[in-house]
Amino acid sequence: MSEMNKWSSIPDMAEQQLRARLADAAKAAFAAGELPVAELPAFGVEVPADSSHGDLAANVAMVSARAMKCAPRQIAETLLRHLNLSDTFFEKAEVAGPGFMNLFYAPAYYAAAVQEVINQGNDYGRSDFGQGEKVMVEFVSANPTGPMHMGNARGGALGDSLASVLDAAGYTVSREFYINDAGNQIEKFALSLEVRYLQHFKGEDAVILPEDAYQGEDIKDHAVAFAEQVGDRYVEADSDTRRKALVEFALPLNIDKMHRDMDKYRIVYDEWFRESRLHNSGEVKEVIDILRRNGLTYEKDGALWYKNAEVLTKKLRAEGKSDKDIEKLELKDDVLVRANGNPTYFAADIAYHRNKFLRGFDTCIDVWGADHHGHVARMKGAMDAIGMDGDKLQVVLIQLVRLMRNGEVARMSKRSGKAIQLSDLLDEVPVNAARFFFILREAGTRIDFDLDLAIEESASNPVYYVQYAHARICSIFRKLKEEGIEASAATPADLELLTAPEEQALIRFLAGFQREVIEAAKAYDPSRITRFSMELATQFHKFYNACRVMGDDEGLTRARLALCDAARITLHNALALLKIDAPEAM
Repeated sequence: MSEMNKWSSIPDMAEQQLRARLADAAKAAFAAGELPVAELPAFGVEVPADSSHGDLAANVAMVSARAMKCAPRQIAETLLRHLNLSDTFFEKAEVAGPGFMNLFYAPAYYAAAVQEVINQGNDYGRSDFGQGEKVMVEFVSANPTGPMHMGNARGGALGDSLASVLDAAGYTVSREFYINDAGNQIEKFALSLEVRYLQHFKGEDAVILPEDAYQGEDIKDHAVAFAEQVGDRYVEADSDTRRKALVEFALPLNIDKMHRDMDKYRIVYDEWFRESRLHNSGEVKEVIDILRRNGLTYEKDGALWYKNAEVLTKKLRAEGKSDKDIEKLELKDDVLVRANGNPTYFAADIAYHRNKFLRGFDTCIDVWGADHHGHVARMKGAMDAIGMDGDKLQVVLIQLVRLMRNGEVARMSKRSGKAIQLSDLLDEVPVNAARFFFILREAGTRIDFDLDLAIEESASNPVYYVQYAHARICSIFRKLKEEGIEASAATPADLELLTAPEEQALIRFLAGFQREVIEAAKAYDPSRITRFSMELATQFHKFYNACRVMGDDEGLTRARLALCDAARITLHNALALLKIDAPEAM
């Protein structure tokens, strides 16, 4: 067998063995004059949909037909005659259909796969696929002028789990929260606080809250708390002084609550980056100056505009889009600096993304709501326009969440009478369930979050179902310990006794965990791990119900206990990527 390194994967080793032995078989067939000498083309190896067709299938004969000027079936049968599977993870090969070569694992494969899980323990599933590439995942980044909502809740679970998956796949990952503590929303926040503060002393009829101001009860609560602290000291102050004092009082409270909510949600950021930092450091002005120097701005109606339509048209043409298709997009230019001299949010966002790349990140991933769809292309284009690589900016768009209770849409918060907030949800639903449910589906899929199911302790609740499988395995070992039985480690010979269909199905599934993590990282889709954990729980229950773990055959008992332990380790590691508890008892 080939020697394993720290991140070796038994399925990868098996595939490498297969490719090498098929290449050797081709050379032998050439030497024997049984096939025309030709360069062996690149060929595919995959897991057949039907396990009766083998554990791996290679299309080497199909892709070699043109080069060798032979029928695929003839090539496959010739390769089969020269195929040497000794000292590999395979015990037999067959030719099927028009020329597919199907390979079947030997007992040694199953033994090695179980042993690999046990040997790697908490590291099982990790790899060096990402080669240490520096990646930033920016997610949630909720407006600090109000409470976090369901979109933030889903984005938090997805973004945090994506960061974990990327880390496990060998990337160097940083989590970041962008605090929009400057610009229009802060001005609106200040106005809203000011009106509520004045209303506290003068009455609501004396000072009218504009319709476009923030209407939430949280604004009123802040104003009352401020009034209780300072009294009417600011009632007669000038508006700028009053607003500044109110924002300096309320904004830190909101940001502190964001920290608490994220901590409760098990999210720990490496950086909380403030937008005001970009304005104070002059970075917003720098990007505006760069765009000016590059001839990508113009003045109109007293404002400074960015030639977004020109930049994106050029980019789309380079990608092969027709003028007709581009015209349908109705591309528009964007304001960078308003007529009052204040930079727009878009200008600050360009500066922020430039700052990310200047900090040395190879890839920057943003997790945004689906309503930001139109912002993706213009931000990528803006990166190109200032000399960055827009293709290194990746955006994951998340669809809406609909909360359900008793089969109906749950629209209102019991506490505030407003839309349900993240903190409301976490008061009602365990964090494990909240995170699991939000990562059940791909980001681009709308989801219904069943509040009743999330707290139900039954197999119908997917997170309970997965956690129960882990607890069930732990109970096996706990019972042994209570009986004073200490199971000795299974030997390779013991592990080769795992030949029952349910045993081998479970092992094959366990062996695919590292690849699943890599695929989740490549697709920016942590929901693959959620679904993997559910299927793993199902595979374990099938094995447990079909195979008696503690039997009369000591070697087989040791092997089945080892398989249970491998399933426990893999379940634990999958849930750990999602920051979901793996309980030992339920």
